[in-house]
Amino acid sequence: MKKLLLSLMVVSCLLPVSAQQVSILKNQRLLDDVTHGGYYPVLSPDGMKLLFTGADNKGLEMYDFDNNTVKVISEEERAGYAPKITNDGNVYYVVQNSNERRIYRTVKSYDIVSGTARVVMENQHGIASPIVSTTGRLVLKNEAKVAEAQSVGEADIAVFVDGSSVVIDRSGNRISYSPVESQAGYLWASLSPDNTKVLFFAAGKGVFIMNLDGKILSQLGNYEMPCWFGNDYVVAQNATDDGHQFTSSQIMLLKADGSFKQALTSPESMTMQPTAAIAANRIVYTTIDGNLYLMEIKITD
Repeated sequence: MKKLLLSLMVVSCLLPVSAQQVSILKNQRLLDDVTHGGYYPVLSPDGMKLLFTGADNKGLEMYDFDNNTVKVISEEERAGYAPKITNDGNVYYVVQNSNERRIYRTVKSYDIVSGTARVVMENQHGIASPIVSTTGRLVLKNEAKVAEAQSVGEADIAVFVDGSSVVIDRSGNRISYSPVESQAGYLWASLSPDNTKVLFFAAGKGVFIMNLDGKILSQLGNYEMPCWFGNDYVVAQNATDDGHQFTSSQIMLLKADGSFKQALTSPESMTMQPTAAIAANRIVYTTIDGNLYLMEIKITD
């Protein structure tokens, strides 16, 4: 069964694309002893640590590639919802609790070295989502009003979505952009590693890349959960459904200028939720059953 799944997942060992070739160097199962499954994986920027959660975002765990160990960060509800991890050893995550009428969320920080957690935003009603800036500054999307635009220069930058807008935070000063009409809103905004472009998804329209002035540079297609793989490539999920459940899902490699796309797994593999770190040449994704996989690729122009 494992051999069959692997054959379905890998489209080929050598994937020709016009003037470019994508070679799959590795595609292997990670943490096959994690019985509760691994979902919504998040790689650290250096690719050396991996966050993941169980079904329904229950709890948050971290896998260390260096020493091949798994550490439990939190066993709390919703702790696996959009966590952030920095290279300097901090993990930011949200926990959720509710009473009969309202849902409350608290943002916490976990120090990997000391193994201790602390509250960085007290329990509050409404959306709470931590964002990490280019210098590792914690940004909370509801902590300040949108400000006038300023010259980017060497400013500390963070990006996030707010409804149908991408908000760019420059050292605490914010301006929002809505370059694509989408009544259903935007998702999955992220800054390119060179801090010059913003990747985001507009519901009903697809994946776009814009510059820091809000000008659209490219449209990559109707994919989900996009993430940067270096400055020139994007990894994303290509899924279909029948209105009730997924009917197919695969991992795609897309060039940031929109000039080509290539499947890394087959539609039948039901692979999804990619995360990537080009610094370690790692792409991690999961299957619909919560099986985590590690892929390494080589792109030749």
